[in-house]
Amino acid sequence: KISTETQIARLLGATPLQIELTLVRITDHVSRNTSADHMAAFYRPWSDVSTEQFDGFIITGAPVEHLPYEDVRYWPELRAILDWTQTHVHRCFTICWAAQAALFHFHGVPKRDLPCKAFGVFPHRNFAPTSPYLRGFSDAFDVPVSRWTEACPSALADAKGLQVLAGSVEAGACLVDDSAHRTRHMFNHLEYDTDTRSEERR
Repeated sequence: KISTETQIARLLGATPLQIELTLVRITDHVSRNTSADHMAAFYRPWSDVSTEQFDGFIITGAPVEHLPYEDVRYWPELRAILDWTQTHVHRCFTICWAAQAALFHFHGVPKRDLPCKAFGVFPHRNFAPTSPYLRGFSDAFDVPVSRWTEACPSALADAKGLQVLAGSVEAGACLVDDSAHRTRHMFNHLEYDTDTRSEERR
């Protein structure tokens, strides 16, 4: 969590906007990889912020890709958070597993296991160069990828109201616009630092 929050905060801090960052955690979930002191000092449980309004809300991934969504202990609360974003958040951005989970929740798009982990930096194509979300991107750009699953491509293609904004021949869909839910879904990791992948397990 600490490296991820630093990466995202750095990107947000590079914009001309003045941003007040609130770190939020699942209410009753105890993190196994981050100290309790850090969580207590910097994070607020979602139950404490559920009556507040946010301009933007980022939901990051979790190392639970191999589990069915219903077997994730905090799945009911995550579903409640996703529904809450529709009334309390102006725009939402989901990353990696959270993007797959949101597409399953809102559109019934299942995830599927990959034959091996998609791990590396892959060339991607900009499918929507006129989109405000890809303004300034070139026609081709490289994106770090690190995941064991993907949103089922056929179900993603059949779902109504979704537009794949960027993708890769090798790694599949990368960024999906869900305009009806005011949400962008990012399956990969533009926020990664140069050495992030080298610190992960393949």
